[in-house]
Amino acid sequence: MTGILEGEAIFVGGGGPGHAEPQHLLLKYGNRHGLIAGATGTGKTVTLQVLAEGFSAAGVPVFLSDVKGDLAGMAKAGDPAGKLHAAFAERAATIGYDLAYAATPVTFWDLWGEQGHPVRTTVTEMGPLLLARLLDLTEAQEGVLNIAFRLADEEGLPLLDLKDLQAMLVWIGQNADAIGLRYGNVAAASIGAIQRQLLVLENQGGAGFFGEPALDLADMMAPAPGGAGRVNILAADRLMGAPRLYATFLLWLLSELFETLPEVGDPDRPRFVFFFDEAHLLFDDAPKALVDKVEQVARLIRSKGVGVYFVTQNPADVPDDVLGQLGNRVQHALRAFTAKDQKDLARAAQNYRANPGFDTETAIREVGTGEAVTSFLQAKGVPGMVQCTLVRPPASQLGPIAGEERAAIVAASPYGAKYAVAVDRDSAFERLAARAEAAGKAAAAAEETEARAEAEEREFRSARRYDGKTVGKSTARPAGTARRSSRSDSIVETFGKSLARQVGNQAGRTLVRGILGGLFKAR
Repeated sequence: MTGILEGEAIFVGGGGPGHAEPQHLLLKYGNRHGLIAGATGTGKTVTLQVLAEGFSAAGVPVFLSDVKGDLAGMAKAGDPAGKLHAAFAERAATIGYDLAYAATPVTFWDLWGEQGHPVRTTVTEMGPLLLARLLDLTEAQEGVLNIAFRLADEEGLPLLDLKDLQAMLVWIGQNADAIGLRYGNVAAASIGAIQRQLLVLENQGGAGFFGEPALDLADMMAPAPGGAGRVNILAADRLMGAPRLYATFLLWLLSELFETLPEVGDPDRPRFVFFFDEAHLLFDDAPKALVDKVEQVARLIRSKGVGVYFVTQNPADVPDDVLGQLGNRVQHALRAFTAKDQKDLARAAQNYRANPGFDTETAIREVGTGEAVTSFLQAKGVPGMVQCTLVRPPASQLGPIAGEERAAIVAASPYGAKYAVAVDRDSAFERLAARAEAAGKAAAAAEETEARAEAEEREFRSARRYDGKTVGKSTARPAGTARRSSRSDSIVETFGKSLARQVGNQAGRTLVRGILGGLFKAR
Protein backbone atom coordinates (compact mmCIF):
# COMPACT_ATOMS: atom_id res chain seq x y z
CA MET A 1 0.00 0.00 0.00
CA THR A 2 1.21 3.50 -0.81
CA GLY A 3 0.38 6.96 0.55
CA ILE A 4 0.22 10.42 -0.98
CA LEU A 5 3.99 10.42 -1.39
CA GLU A 6 6.13 7.50 -2.43
CA GLY A 7 9.75 8.51 -2.08
CA GLU A 8 10.30 11.62 -4.21
CA ALA A 9 7.09 11.23 -6.19
CA ILE A 10 3.40 12.09 -5.83
CA PHE A 11 1.11 9.09 -6.13
CA VAL A 12 -1.59 10.02 -8.67
CA GLY A 13 -3.35 6.69 -9.22
CA GLY A 14 -3.38 3.68 -11.51
CA GLY A 15 -3.73 -0.07 -10.99
CA GLY A 16 -6.89 -2.12 -11.16
CA PRO A 17 -8.30 -4.32 -13.94
CA GLY A 18 -7.44 -2.96 -17.37
CA HIS A 19 -5.31 -0.17 -15.94
CA ALA A 20 -1.61 0.46 -15.70
CA GLU A 21 0.74 0.11 -12.82
CA PRO A 22 0.72 2.97 -10.28
CA GLN A 23 1.34 6.38 -11.82
CA HIS A 24 3.50 9.03 -10.14
CA LEU A 25 4.46 12.62 -10.77
CA LEU A 26 8.16 12.90 -10.00
CA LEU A 27 8.87 15.93 -7.81
CA LYS A 28 12.12 16.48 -9.69
CA TYR A 29 10.06 17.25 -12.80
CA GLY A 30 7.23 19.06 -11.06
CA ASN A 31 8.53 22.36 -12.45
CA ARG A 32 8.21 21.09 -16.04
CA HIS A 33 4.59 22.29 -16.04
CA GLY A 34 1.47 20.31 -16.75
CA LEU A 35 -2.04 20.08 -18.14
CA ILE A 36 -5.30 18.87 -16.60
CA ALA A 37 -8.01 18.73 -19.25
CA GLY A 38 -11.41 17.18 -19.72
CA ALA A 39 -15.09 17.88 -20.24
CA THR A 40 -17.27 19.24 -17.43
CA GLY A 41 -17.98 16.66 -14.74
CA THR A 42 -15.18 14.25 -15.65
CA GLY A 43 -13.05 14.87 -12.53
CA LYS A 44 -10.66 17.74 -13.29
CA THR A 45 -11.27 19.41 -9.92
CA VAL A 46 -10.54 16.20 -8.01
CA THR A 47 -7.32 15.69 -9.94
CA LEU A 48 -6.27 19.27 -9.18
CA GLN A 49 -7.01 18.65 -5.50
CA VAL A 50 -5.03 15.40 -5.51
CA LEU A 51 -1.96 17.04 -7.07
CA ALA A 52 -2.17 20.05 -4.74
CA GLU A 53 -2.30 17.70 -1.73
CA GLY A 54 0.76 15.89 -3.02
CA PHE A 55 2.82 19.03 -3.50
CA SER A 56 1.76 20.34 -0.08
CA ALA A 57 2.75 17.06 1.58
CA ALA A 58 6.17 17.41 -0.06
CA GLY A 59 6.59 20.91 1.43
CA VAL A 60 5.89 22.75 -1.84
CA PRO A 61 3.60 25.82 -1.60
CA VAL A 62 0.70 25.91 -4.04
CA PHE A 63 -1.56 28.58 -5.52
CA LEU A 64 -4.92 27.70 -7.06
CA SER A 65 -8.19 29.43 -7.84
CA ASP A 66 -11.48 28.07 -6.52
CA VAL A 67 -13.96 28.76 -9.29
CA LYS A 68 -16.96 26.91 -7.80
CA GLY A 69 -16.10 26.95 -4.11
CA ASP A 70 -15.38 23.20 -4.11
CA LEU A 71 -11.68 23.42 -3.28
CA ALA A 72 -12.25 25.13 0.06
CA GLY A 73 -12.80 21.64 1.45
CA MET A 74 -9.03 21.12 1.36
CA ALA A 75 -8.95 22.90 4.71
CA LYS A 76 -10.78 19.93 6.33
CA ALA A 77 -10.02 16.23 6.49
CA GLY A 78 -12.29 13.89 4.57
CA ASP A 79 -15.17 12.33 6.49
CA PRO A 80 -14.94 8.57 7.13
CA ALA A 81 -18.69 8.63 7.78
CA GLY A 82 -19.50 10.62 4.65
CA LYS A 83 -21.53 9.35 1.73
CA LEU A 84 -18.45 9.22 -0.51
CA HIS A 85 -16.34 7.15 1.85
CA ALA A 86 -17.51 3.77 0.58
CA ALA A 87 -16.67 4.66 -3.03
CA PHE A 88 -13.34 6.15 -1.98
CA ALA A 89 -12.42 3.09 0.08
CA GLU A 90 -13.23 0.79 -2.84
CA ARG A 91 -11.13 2.91 -5.21
CA ALA A 92 -8.24 2.99 -2.72
CA ALA A 93 -8.30 -0.80 -2.36
CA THR A 94 -8.36 -1.22 -6.14
CA ILE A 95 -5.28 0.90 -6.76
CA GLY A 96 -3.35 -0.10 -3.63
CA TYR A 97 -3.64 3.25 -1.86
CA ASP A 98 -3.60 3.66 1.90
CA LEU A 99 -6.55 6.01 2.35
CA ALA A 100 -5.92 8.30 5.32
CA TYR A 101 -8.01 11.44 5.58
CA ALA A 102 -6.14 14.64 6.46
CA ALA A 103 -6.54 18.39 6.02
CA THR A 104 -4.04 20.59 4.21
CA PRO A 105 -2.79 23.97 5.54
CA VAL A 106 -4.91 26.48 3.64
CA THR A 107 -4.80 30.27 3.37
CA PHE A 108 -7.79 31.95 1.75
CA TRP A 109 -7.44 35.01 -0.50
CA ASP A 110 -10.04 37.18 -2.22
CA LEU A 111 -9.65 40.24 -4.45
CA TRP A 112 -12.64 41.81 -2.68
CA GLY A 113 -11.60 40.73 0.80
CA GLU A 114 -14.92 38.99 1.48
CA GLN A 115 -13.95 35.32 1.55
CA GLY A 116 -10.29 35.68 2.39
CA HIS A 117 -7.46 38.14 2.86
CA PRO A 118 -7.56 41.04 0.37
CA VAL A 119 -5.20 40.76 -2.58
CA ARG A 120 -3.81 44.06 -3.81
CA THR A 121 -1.14 45.29 -6.15
CA THR A 122 -0.17 48.77 -7.29
CA VAL A 123 -0.83 50.22 -10.73
CA THR A 124 2.93 50.48 -11.24
CA GLU A 125 3.49 46.81 -10.44
CA MET A 126 0.72 45.79 -12.83
CA GLY A 127 2.45 47.70 -15.64
CA PRO A 128 1.05 49.16 -18.88
CA LEU A 129 1.00 45.89 -20.87
CA LEU A 130 -1.21 43.94 -18.48
CA LEU A 131 -3.29 46.99 -17.63
CA ALA A 132 -3.95 47.62 -21.32
CA ARG A 133 -5.06 43.98 -21.61
CA LEU A 134 -7.31 44.38 -18.58
CA LEU A 135 -8.91 47.54 -20.02
CA ASP A 136 -9.09 46.14 -23.58
CA LEU A 137 -7.34 49.19 -25.03
CA THR A 138 -6.46 49.85 -28.64
CA GLU A 139 -2.86 50.30 -29.76
CA ALA A 140 -3.18 54.10 -29.68
CA GLN A 141 -4.75 54.06 -26.22
CA GLU A 142 -2.04 51.72 -24.96
CA GLY A 143 0.51 54.24 -26.24
CA VAL A 144 -1.07 56.99 -24.13
CA LEU A 145 -1.02 54.66 -21.13
CA ASN A 146 2.70 54.08 -21.65
CA ILE A 147 3.24 57.86 -21.72
CA ALA A 148 1.38 58.14 -18.41
CA PHE A 149 3.65 55.56 -16.79
CA ARG A 150 6.78 57.20 -18.22
CA LEU A 151 5.85 60.69 -17.05
CA ALA A 152 4.81 59.44 -13.62
CA ASP A 153 8.26 57.93 -13.23
CA GLU A 154 10.08 61.05 -14.45
CA GLU A 155 8.05 63.46 -12.32
CA GLY A 156 8.19 61.38 -9.14
CA LEU A 157 4.45 60.64 -9.07
CA PRO A 158 3.82 57.13 -7.69
CA LEU A 159 0.91 55.30 -9.35
CA LEU A 160 -0.53 53.17 -6.56
CA ASP A 161 -4.30 53.06 -7.04
CA LEU A 162 -6.85 53.92 -9.72
CA LYS A 163 -7.35 57.53 -8.62
CA ASP A 164 -3.60 58.09 -9.09
CA LEU A 165 -3.84 56.91 -12.68
CA GLN A 166 -7.02 58.90 -13.29
CA ALA A 167 -5.40 62.07 -11.96
CA MET A 168 -2.31 61.46 -14.08
CA LEU A 169 -4.44 61.15 -17.22
CA VAL A 170 -6.23 64.42 -16.41
CA TRP A 171 -2.88 66.16 -16.02
CA ILE A 172 -1.65 64.74 -19.33
CA GLY A 173 -4.82 65.92 -21.07
CA GLN A 174 -4.36 69.45 -19.74
CA ASN A 175 -0.76 69.52 -20.97
CA ALA A 176 -1.20 67.50 -24.15
CA ASP A 177 0.45 70.10 -26.41
CA ALA A 178 3.66 70.31 -24.39
CA ILE A 179 3.81 66.56 -23.84
CA GLY A 180 3.09 65.82 -27.50
CA LEU A 181 6.24 67.64 -28.60
CA ARG A 182 8.33 65.04 -26.78
CA TYR A 183 6.29 61.84 -26.72
CA GLY A 184 3.99 62.18 -29.71
CA ASN A 185 0.37 63.18 -30.13
CA VAL A 186 -1.86 62.63 -27.11
CA ALA A 187 -5.46 62.65 -28.31
CA ALA A 188 -8.21 63.74 -25.94
CA ALA A 189 -10.36 60.94 -27.33
CA SER A 190 -7.79 58.32 -26.25
CA ILE A 191 -7.62 59.75 -22.74
CA GLY A 192 -11.40 59.78 -22.56
CA ALA A 193 -11.60 56.15 -23.68
CA ILE A 194 -9.10 55.06 -21.02
CA GLN A 195 -10.98 56.98 -18.33
CA ARG A 196 -14.24 55.29 -19.35
CA GLN A 197 -12.65 51.86 -19.12
CA LEU A 198 -11.24 52.72 -15.70
CA LEU A 199 -14.75 53.72 -14.63
CA VAL A 200 -16.11 50.35 -15.81
CA LEU A 201 -13.37 48.56 -13.90
CA GLU A 202 -14.18 50.63 -10.82
CA ASN A 203 -17.88 49.81 -11.09
CA GLN A 204 -17.03 46.09 -11.27
CA GLY A 205 -15.21 46.36 -7.96
CA GLY A 206 -11.75 46.22 -9.50
CA ALA A 207 -10.63 49.43 -7.77
CA GLY A 208 -10.04 47.49 -4.56
CA PHE A 209 -7.44 45.37 -6.32
CA PHE A 210 -5.14 48.39 -6.77
CA GLY A 211 -3.54 49.86 -3.67
CA GLU A 212 -1.48 49.04 -0.64
CA PRO A 213 -0.42 47.01 1.22
CA ALA A 214 0.48 45.05 -1.91
CA LEU A 215 0.66 41.28 -1.83
CA ASP A 216 4.02 39.94 -0.69
CA LEU A 217 4.73 36.69 -2.53
CA ALA A 218 6.88 35.55 0.38
CA ASP A 219 3.68 35.19 2.43
CA MET A 220 2.27 32.72 -0.08
CA MET A 221 5.50 30.77 -0.20
CA ALA A 222 6.12 30.60 3.56
CA PRO A 223 5.88 27.02 4.87
CA ALA A 224 3.02 26.09 7.17
CA PRO A 225 3.69 24.92 10.74
CA GLY A 226 5.09 21.41 10.52
CA GLY A 227 6.85 22.02 7.20
CA ALA A 228 3.96 21.32 4.82
CA GLY A 229 3.53 23.55 1.80
CA ARG A 230 0.90 26.25 2.16
CA VAL A 231 -2.11 25.87 -0.16
CA ASN A 232 -3.20 29.38 -1.21
CA ILE A 233 -6.79 29.34 -2.43
CA LEU A 234 -8.19 32.34 -4.32
CA ALA A 235 -11.97 32.71 -4.07
CA ALA A 236 -12.86 33.06 -7.75
CA ASP A 237 -16.60 32.40 -7.84
CA ARG A 238 -17.43 36.13 -7.96
CA LEU A 239 -14.28 36.89 -9.91
CA MET A 240 -15.50 34.74 -12.79
CA GLY A 241 -18.07 37.45 -13.48
CA ALA A 242 -15.14 39.61 -14.61
CA PRO A 243 -13.14 37.09 -16.67
CA ARG A 244 -10.67 39.63 -18.00
CA LEU A 245 -9.80 40.74 -14.46
CA TYR A 246 -9.44 37.09 -13.43
CA ALA A 247 -7.07 36.23 -16.27
CA THR A 248 -5.06 39.43 -15.89
CA PHE A 249 -4.64 38.93 -12.15
CA LEU A 250 -3.35 35.37 -12.54
CA LEU A 251 -0.97 36.41 -15.30
CA TRP A 252 0.27 39.26 -13.11
CA LEU A 253 0.90 36.83 -10.27
CA LEU A 254 2.79 34.52 -12.58
CA SER A 255 4.85 37.45 -13.91
CA GLU A 256 5.65 38.59 -10.37
CA LEU A 257 6.95 35.11 -9.54
CA PHE A 258 9.09 35.19 -12.66
CA GLU A 259 10.56 38.62 -11.88
CA THR A 260 11.02 38.08 -8.15
CA LEU A 261 12.45 34.59 -7.77
CA PRO A 262 16.13 33.89 -8.45
CA GLU A 263 17.40 31.28 -10.87
CA VAL A 264 17.74 27.83 -9.31
CA GLY A 265 18.07 25.57 -12.35
CA ASP A 266 16.46 22.17 -11.82
CA PRO A 267 15.80 21.71 -8.07
CA ASP A 268 14.91 18.36 -6.51
CA ARG A 269 11.37 19.66 -6.08
CA PRO A 270 9.57 22.84 -7.16
CA ARG A 271 9.73 26.00 -5.09
CA PHE A 272 6.16 26.92 -5.99
CA VAL A 273 3.35 25.37 -8.05
CA PHE A 274 0.72 27.47 -9.78
CA PHE A 275 -2.60 26.03 -11.01
CA PHE A 276 -4.34 28.16 -13.65
CA ASP A 277 -7.99 27.01 -13.67
CA GLU A 278 -10.27 27.99 -16.58
CA ALA A 279 -7.08 28.62 -18.54
CA HIS A 280 -8.95 29.36 -21.75
CA LEU A 281 -9.89 32.77 -20.29
CA LEU A 282 -6.23 33.75 -20.51
CA PHE A 283 -6.05 33.17 -24.24
CA ASP A 284 -9.55 34.16 -25.44
CA ASP A 285 -9.17 37.18 -27.73
CA ALA A 286 -5.71 37.82 -26.30
CA PRO A 287 -3.37 39.93 -28.47
CA LYS A 288 -0.30 38.21 -29.82
CA ALA A 289 1.99 40.24 -27.56
CA LEU A 290 0.23 38.83 -24.52
CA VAL A 291 0.30 35.24 -25.78
CA ASP A 292 4.01 35.66 -26.50
CA LYS A 293 4.52 36.86 -22.93
CA VAL A 294 2.71 33.80 -21.54
CA GLU A 295 4.86 31.53 -23.70
CA GLN A 296 8.02 33.30 -22.57
CA VAL A 297 7.08 33.04 -18.90
CA ALA A 298 6.12 29.36 -19.27
CA ARG A 299 9.43 28.60 -20.94
CA LEU A 300 11.69 30.51 -18.56
CA ILE A 301 9.98 30.28 -15.18
CA ARG A 302 10.90 26.59 -14.99
CA SER A 303 14.46 27.63 -14.12
CA LYS A 304 13.05 29.66 -11.20
CA GLY A 305 11.69 26.42 -9.73
CA VAL A 306 8.03 27.22 -10.50
CA GLY A 307 5.66 24.70 -12.04
CA VAL A 308 2.59 25.95 -13.93
CA TYR A 309 -0.40 23.65 -14.48
CA PHE A 310 -3.15 24.73 -16.86
CA VAL A 311 -6.64 23.41 -16.13
CA THR A 312 -9.14 23.61 -18.96
CA GLN A 313 -11.86 21.68 -20.77
CA ASN A 314 -10.01 21.10 -24.00
CA PRO A 315 -6.27 21.05 -24.77
CA ALA A 316 -7.12 23.05 -27.89
CA ASP A 317 -7.82 26.01 -25.57
CA VAL A 318 -4.06 26.34 -25.01
CA PRO A 319 -1.88 27.66 -27.88
CA ASP A 320 0.49 25.08 -29.37
CA ASP A 321 3.61 26.99 -28.32
CA VAL A 322 2.46 26.90 -24.70
CA LEU A 323 1.09 23.36 -24.93
CA GLY A 324 4.50 22.16 -26.04
CA GLN A 325 5.96 23.26 -22.68
CA LEU A 326 3.62 21.04 -20.63
CA GLY A 327 5.38 17.79 -19.74
CA ASN A 328 2.99 16.24 -17.15
CA ARG A 329 -0.49 15.58 -18.50
CA VAL A 330 -3.77 14.28 -17.14
CA GLN A 331 -6.46 13.99 -19.79
CA HIS A 332 -9.98 13.22 -18.61
CA ALA A 333 -12.75 12.29 -21.01
CA LEU A 334 -13.51 14.44 -24.04
CA ARG A 335 -16.91 14.23 -25.71
CA ALA A 336 -16.94 14.19 -29.50
CA PHE A 337 -20.47 15.26 -30.46
CA THR A 338 -19.58 17.51 -33.40
CA ALA A 339 -17.08 17.42 -36.23
CA LYS A 340 -14.97 20.02 -34.40
CA ASP A 341 -15.07 17.91 -31.23
CA GLN A 342 -13.82 14.91 -33.19
CA LYS A 343 -10.92 16.92 -34.60
CA ASP A 344 -10.03 18.21 -31.14
CA LEU A 345 -10.15 14.66 -29.77
CA ALA A 346 -7.83 13.35 -32.47
CA ARG A 347 -5.49 16.26 -31.89
CA ALA A 348 -5.43 15.63 -28.13
CA ALA A 349 -4.54 11.97 -28.69
CA GLN A 350 -1.61 12.94 -30.89
CA ASN A 351 -0.01 14.82 -27.98
CA TYR A 352 0.78 11.59 -26.12
CA ARG A 353 3.43 8.96 -26.52
CA ALA A 354 1.50 6.04 -27.96
CA ASN A 355 0.84 2.84 -26.00
CA PRO A 356 0.69 -0.32 -28.13
CA GLY A 357 -1.77 -1.81 -25.64
CA PHE A 358 -4.69 0.47 -26.59
CA ASP A 359 -5.79 3.27 -28.90
CA THR A 360 -5.29 6.63 -27.18
CA GLU A 361 -8.11 8.39 -28.99
CA THR A 362 -10.58 5.68 -28.00
CA ALA A 363 -9.34 5.71 -24.42
CA ILE A 364 -9.83 9.48 -24.08
CA ARG A 365 -13.38 9.13 -25.35
CA GLU A 366 -14.32 6.24 -23.09
CA VAL A 367 -12.64 6.83 -19.70
CA GLY A 368 -15.19 7.34 -16.94
CA THR A 369 -15.51 9.93 -14.20
CA GLY A 370 -12.48 9.82 -11.93
CA GLU A 371 -10.42 8.07 -14.59
CA ALA A 372 -7.93 9.68 -16.92
CA VAL A 373 -5.36 9.12 -19.63
CA THR A 374 -2.05 10.17 -18.10
CA SER A 375 1.52 10.75 -19.12
CA PHE A 376 4.19 11.95 -16.66
CA LEU A 377 7.83 12.71 -17.24
CA GLN A 378 10.10 9.84 -16.32
CA ALA A 379 13.84 9.57 -15.66
CA LYS A 380 15.92 12.09 -17.65
CA GLY A 381 12.72 13.99 -18.49
CA VAL A 382 11.49 11.47 -21.06
CA PRO A 383 7.68 11.59 -21.59
CA GLY A 384 6.02 8.52 -20.15
CA MET A 385 3.96 6.19 -22.29
CA VAL A 386 0.27 7.06 -22.14
CA GLN A 387 -1.64 5.05 -19.52
CA CYS A 388 -5.23 4.65 -18.37
CA THR A 389 -5.30 5.63 -14.71
CA LEU A 390 -7.77 5.49 -11.83
CA VAL A 391 -7.13 8.77 -9.95
CA ARG A 392 -6.72 8.27 -6.20
CA PRO A 393 -9.33 9.68 -3.77
CA PRO A 394 -8.45 12.98 -2.08
CA ALA A 395 -7.40 12.93 1.57
CA SER A 396 -9.11 16.24 2.31
CA GLN A 397 -12.82 16.97 2.10
CA LEU A 398 -14.33 16.95 -1.37
CA GLY A 399 -16.62 19.95 -1.68
CA PRO A 400 -17.15 23.34 -0.01
CA ILE A 401 -17.07 24.23 3.68
CA ALA A 402 -19.49 26.34 5.69
CA GLY A 403 -19.09 30.11 5.74
CA GLU A 404 -18.37 30.20 9.47
CA GLU A 405 -15.64 27.59 9.05
CA ARG A 406 -13.99 29.69 6.35
CA ALA A 407 -14.28 32.82 8.51
CA ALA A 408 -12.63 31.02 11.44
CA ILE A 409 -9.70 29.95 9.24
CA VAL A 410 -9.26 33.49 7.91
CA ALA A 411 -9.39 34.93 11.44
CA ALA A 412 -6.73 32.50 12.65
CA SER A 413 -4.38 33.27 9.74
CA PRO A 414 -1.14 35.13 10.54
CA TYR A 415 -1.76 37.53 7.64
CA GLY A 416 -5.03 39.07 8.79
CA ALA A 417 -3.52 42.14 10.46
CA LYS A 418 -1.13 42.75 7.57
CA TYR A 419 -3.65 42.93 4.72
CA ALA A 420 -7.00 43.73 6.34
CA VAL A 421 -6.80 47.55 6.18
CA ALA A 422 -5.95 49.43 2.99
CA VAL A 423 -3.33 52.19 3.21
CA ASP A 424 -3.63 55.36 1.11
CA ARG A 425 -0.25 57.06 1.27
CA ASP A 426 1.02 60.13 -0.56
CA SER A 427 1.08 59.39 -4.29
CA ALA A 428 0.27 60.90 -7.71
CA PHE A 429 -3.27 62.00 -6.82
CA GLU A 430 -2.24 63.83 -3.66
CA ARG A 431 0.86 65.38 -5.24
CA LEU A 432 -0.94 66.65 -8.32
CA ALA A 433 -3.72 68.02 -6.12
CA ALA A 434 -1.12 69.82 -3.99
CA ARG A 435 0.51 71.30 -7.08
CA ALA A 436 -2.84 72.49 -8.38
CA GLU A 437 -3.65 74.08 -5.02
CA ALA A 438 -0.25 75.76 -4.98
CA ALA A 439 -0.94 77.10 -8.47
CA GLY A 440 -4.22 78.53 -7.21
CA LYS A 441 -2.52 80.26 -4.31
CA ALA A 442 0.14 81.65 -6.64
CA ALA A 443 -2.60 83.00 -8.89
CA ALA A 444 -4.31 84.65 -5.93
CA ALA A 445 -1.04 86.22 -4.82
CA ALA A 446 -0.29 87.46 -8.34
CA GLU A 447 -3.76 88.94 -8.63
CA GLU A 448 -3.41 90.70 -5.30
CA THR A 449 0.01 92.07 -6.22
CA GLU A 450 -1.20 93.35 -9.57
CA ALA A 451 -4.30 94.91 -8.04
CA ARG A 452 -2.15 96.70 -5.46
CA ALA A 453 0.21 97.95 -8.17
CA GLU A 454 -2.68 99.22 -10.28
CA ALA A 455 -4.17 101.00 -7.26
CA GLU A 456 -0.84 102.68 -6.53
CA GLU A 457 -0.51 103.77 -10.15
CA ARG A 458 -4.05 105.24 -10.13
CA GLU A 459 -3.26 107.15 -6.95
CA PHE A 460 -0.04 108.43 -8.48
CA ARG A 461 -1.79 109.68 -11.65
CA SER A 462 -4.57 111.23 -9.64
CA ALA A 463 -2.06 113.13 -7.54
CA ARG A 464 -0.23 114.43 -10.62
CA ARG A 465 -3.47 115.65 -12.18
CA TYR A 466 -4.36 117.44 -8.95
CA ASP A 467 -1.01 119.25 -9.10
CA GLY A 468 -1.83 120.34 -12.63
CA LYS A 469 1.01 118.35 -14.15
CA THR A 470 0.79 116.04 -17.16
CA VAL A 471 1.38 112.41 -16.57
CA GLY A 472 2.75 110.55 -19.58
CA LYS A 473 2.05 106.92 -20.27
CA SER A 474 4.55 104.92 -18.28
CA THR A 475 6.44 102.25 -20.05
CA ALA A 476 7.92 100.82 -16.87
CA ARG A 477 6.23 97.77 -15.38
CA PRO A 478 4.87 98.42 -11.86
CA ALA A 479 7.04 97.05 -9.09
CA GLY A 480 6.09 93.65 -7.72
CA THR A 481 4.70 92.15 -10.93
CA ALA A 482 5.94 88.72 -11.97
CA ARG A 483 8.23 88.10 -14.93
CA ARG A 484 7.49 85.69 -17.75
CA SER A 485 8.36 81.99 -17.37
CA SER A 486 11.71 80.92 -18.76
CA ARG A 487 11.97 78.41 -21.55
CA SER A 488 13.65 75.98 -19.19
CA ASP A 489 10.53 75.54 -17.04
CA SER A 490 9.57 71.92 -16.49
CA ILE A 491 6.23 70.57 -17.70
CA VAL A 492 4.90 70.65 -14.15
CA GLU A 493 5.97 74.32 -13.67
CA THR A 494 4.42 75.27 -16.99
CA PHE A 495 1.23 73.51 -15.93
CA GLY A 496 1.10 75.37 -12.62
CA LYS A 497 1.77 78.78 -14.18
CA SER A 498 -0.79 78.14 -16.90
CA LEU A 499 -3.34 77.35 -14.25
CA ALA A 500 -2.34 80.46 -12.33
CA ARG A 501 -3.10 82.67 -15.34
CA GLN A 502 -6.49 81.00 -15.75
CA VAL A 503 -7.62 81.50 -12.18
CA GLY A 504 -7.23 85.19 -11.53
CA ASN A 505 -10.49 85.43 -9.59
CA GLN A 506 -12.09 83.54 -6.73
CA ALA A 507 -14.27 81.35 -8.97
CA GLY A 508 -11.20 80.29 -10.93
CA ARG A 509 -9.33 79.37 -7.78
CA THR A 510 -12.26 77.22 -6.66
CA LEU A 511 -12.18 75.43 -10.03
CA VAL A 512 -8.45 74.65 -9.72
CA ARG A 513 -8.89 73.18 -6.28
CA GLY A 514 -11.65 70.99 -7.70
CA ILE A 515 -9.78 69.76 -10.76
CA LEU A 516 -8.15 66.87 -8.97
CA GLY A 517 -10.01 66.96 -5.67
CA GLY A 518 -13.64 67.09 -6.76
CA LEU A 519 -13.47 64.83 -9.77
CA PHE A 520 -11.43 62.09 -8.16
CA LYS A 521 -12.14 62.46 -4.47
CA ALA A 522 -11.76 59.08 -2.73
CA ARG A 523 -15.13 57.51 -2.50
